[in-house]
Amino acid sequence: MRRILLSLTILLATVATNAATQQWMRFHCANDTTKINQLLKKGYDSKISNPNELILFYCNELMGTPYVAHTLEGDNEMLAINIDELDCTTFVETLYALTRTTLNGRYSWRDFANNLESIRYRNGKMDGYPSRLHYVSDWIIDNTHRGNIEEITSSIPNARYETKTLNYMSEHRDLYPALADSATFEQFKTFEIAYRMHRFPYINKNSVGSSKVTEKLKSGDIIAIVTKTEGLDVSHMAIIVSDEKGNFHMLHASSDKKQVVIEKDDLKETLRRNRNSMGIRIIRLKQ
Repeated sequence: MRRILLSLTILLATVATNAATQQWMRFHCANDTTKINQLLKKGYDSKISNPNELILFYCNELMGTPYVAHTLEGDNEMLAINIDELDCTTFVETLYALTRTTLNGRYSWRDFANNLESIRYRNGKMDGYPSRLHYVSDWIIDNTHRGNIEEITSSIPNARYETKTLNYMSEHRDLYPALADSATFEQFKTFEIAYRMHRFPYINKNSVGSSKVTEKLKSGDIIAIVTKTEGLDVSHMAIIVSDEKGNFHMLHASSDKKQVVIEKDDLKETLRRNRNSMGIRIIRLKQ
């Protein structure tokens, strides 16, 4: 069926108590709000109260959704809402917003939008391109501080630490159209300064399959794949899910397979084939 692509821009006076007033939002198509309400009603009716189990519930609902990159980009920074096209990060953020809304006993797209803004932007408030949490380390620290998530990496046996200066975006300014604006670029660089020689934990990919590590993991955990790329901390985000043998697999919006899928290979093998990966960080939603 041919998809009708319609970009809707609406001005929302107030989406919820903690949301920004007069916030601009951009939808992918005309019936997105209806789709979100229907998804949330399913989650609410499921009576699932465990965050990891709810994430898996919504993973199943979004299975097969097409992979499309750069859906957040536009002439102006807006809260982009698109459940029809996902990349690895928007997939995780969408799962968070759906799950958090359900845990709060709500099933309105307005509450979903509030929770999406909360996970995606610094201090939970959209305020231009630099306010988006582009680096995953920044995303983890900001959302941990506000009680949205918790990182458990450092508590897992065999955890290591890596120190990196995160400046990939400013060093590759030409890849990010929004950074062509001088004022935006300078403001963005001020946030990067906080991540000079940034130290963060990770589990080396050779240790991922060990029992000491796997016994600490749960289906529905979020993982961030640590990269060797200079100036960058994480190259991909995904959910992990265990099979009947207890082996973990990556469930994600795959750029290779062009949709949301579960990888056939287990997590250790998937990481082994990714020559640019160093290992993983593990994140959970707070109850």
